[in-house]
Parts: sequence; structure tokens; C-alpha cells
Amino acid sequence: MTDETEALYCIGCGSLIQSNDPDGLGYVPASALKKQVETKELYCKRCFRLRHYNEVSDVNLTDDDFLKILTQIGDTDALIVNVIDIFDFSGSIIPGIQRYVGKNPILMVGNKEDLLPKSLKRTKLKDWIRQSANLVGLRPADVALVSAGKNHGIATLLSLIEKYREGRDVYVVGVTNVGKSTLINQIIKQQTGINELITTSRFPGTTLDKIEIPLDDEHFLIDTPGIIHQHQMAHFLSGKELNVASPQKEIKPRVYQLNAGQTLFLGGLARFDYITGEKDGIVVYTDNNLMLHRTKLENADTLYEKHVGELLQPPSEETLTKLPKLVRFEFKTVQKSDLVFSGLGWITVSAGAVVAGWAPKGVSVTIRRAMI
Repeated sequence: MTDETEALYCIGCGSLIQSNDPDGLGYVPASALKKQVETKELYCKRCFRLRHYNEVSDVNLTDDDFLKILTQIGDTDALIVNVIDIFDFSGSIIPGIQRYVGKNPILMVGNKEDLLPKSLKRTKLKDWIRQSANLVGLRPADVALVSAGKNHGIATLLSLIEKYREGRDVYVVGVTNVGKSTLINQIIKQQTGINELITTSRFPGTTLDKIEIPLDDEHFLIDTPGIIHQHQMAHFLSGKELNVASPQKEIKPRVYQLNAGQTLFLGGLARFDYITGEKDGIVVYTDNNLMLHRTKLENADTLYEKHVGELLQPPSEETLTKLPKLVRFEFKTVQKSDLVFSGLGWITVSAGAVVAGWAPKGVSVTIRRAMI
């Protein structure tokens, strides 16, 4: 609220206007608010950019707010389009979504497929996504692969949506940082034409800040706010550091021959210990620009303490003050497996090894059947 005596609301989505949190609902820069009040055109930043630039930006809600939306979806008869980040599958899954959406079918959309090596067959990737979803209790009706940033696969996705919605509304859900808003923007462009000015009257919002995109039969494709996963690595890094922690182009796998008792640092953000096992060519899938540093396991603690923020970057010395202490997770591989650092990448290891992964406290480290 901008005034202690008068509450102001966005006329596009109904959110309470505020100038304190740029990522929150109803944000208007203080410099623009006075003019909006004078003209009586009170649009939050999100609605303003939707109205004038065809841009949908994500809004962060609490877990409770998001679960309320999911519960409401469960009371409808609709198709659910669940957008996940292929590069961060475990970090972009919404726990229990199948329970919340009831009997409504789920179309799972793997975004950022352009980041994975072209040598990986896409049919195999879709099968992997479906099987991985099954392991966490999800039973998607189908799986689609897209690159929202490069506008790949959007037409195929729209065809699948039309196939499975069967004349119903469509709800698009996902956690933050999966590229959901970019995908919605691409859909808007395909539905309306890139030069058509979108207005809030055509795309009405609600107090939950949903955006409704008209379909051809008086039903809607509804964009919902993104839920925040607090364990995502992105929450601890600056924008500059994210450029070398989050891939922007196709990953080039890097192979390291490791003996038991060796450690590999992923910048200063994570650490991989090869504790026991035969000499193995482990394969690293991270941003191509992320610095990797190999050392002996017995020297790893000292090396990290002396050089994190300097030799081991990111993080920078400034970010290091905010970065939680690294926490260790140990696993034994029973098959070819990926050790996954949520939001940062993964390392593929052969069966029969004992390995440990270290990541900032709160960032998940998991083991899974190898994707590639």
C-alpha cells in the first residue's frame, strides 16, 4: 500500500498497489505512481507490460497462495499444462500436484530442451521425463518438449493442448525460473499475431493475478503465478553469476578421469567427491563457462576455505557472505546414475561407486537414473 489512508488497486488484475517489492503483486515504481494516480490509470508493472508490450512476467506467491490456486483448479474440469525445466527436473517438480488437480489430465511440458546435447534422442528424453514423473507420483497424459526462448516446439504443443483439452479451459502451472512466462508470451504471439496490442480487457486478470488468454471456443488458456522453490540455486546468486551457473546454450559435456579419493569443484557453488570405485570417466553437465577444479579429496576442505570466492568462482566474495554453508550428501550407485545439484547441473557416474555431493544448505542434491 502506498498511502496510509487510502488503498490503491491495479485496474488490470485487482492487486493492491505497492512500491516496495519489485517481484511482488501490484508493484508500481514510486516514480510512476504519482502520474498514474493523476491519470486514474493504475496498472501494476506486470499488467502495464502485458497491455503495452505483449509481455507476461512471473509473480511470486507464497506456497499457501499457490496451493489455493491448485485446489481451485482441482474443482474445475480442465486440462493442466505443467511446465518443468528439463535442466532442473527435480527442482521444478511441484510436489503433490496430481493430488491437487484431481482427475484433470496433466500435459507435462519439458522446457529448455535446446540446452541438452543434440545427440540425445528426443524420444528417449520424453520417455525419461515420463518415467521420472511416474517415480514422483505423476501420471502425465503426454509429454511435450519445447524451447520457449527459441520458439521451438510451440506449434506442436498447441496441437497437443487442443487434442487433450477436449473443449475445456487450460491451466498453465509451474515453479519460478522454468521459463513459463516466456512460453506464455510465445503462445500469445501465436494466438494473436506479434503486432497486435494486447489489452487487459481481452486478457482479464483476477486478484490471484491469473491471465486468461481466449481460445477459439469461448474457453481460456489461463496462466497462473509461479510457485517459489526456496532450494533453487538461483536464489543465492547475482544476475552476473547466474550467467555462468545457468546454461544459456547447448551444454557441451566435459569428461574427467577420476580415481577414488579425488574431488571436483563446480566453481565454489558445489563439490563432487569420488570416494570409492574403479577409475572412471565421469561426465559433467553444467554451463560451459562454469569453472571446474580437480584436487585430491584430502586437500578439498583446505582448498575451499582458502580459495572460495577467488580461485573458486562463482560465488564472488560479495555473494559469498550470503551463500549458506555447503552440506554433504553421500550415495552409492547401483546403476549408471546422475548426481544432481538442483539448478546447477549433474555429474554422471558408473554403477558401483560411492560418491558425495556438496551444495549450499537448502539446495537439494539427489541421485537418479542417468538421463543420457
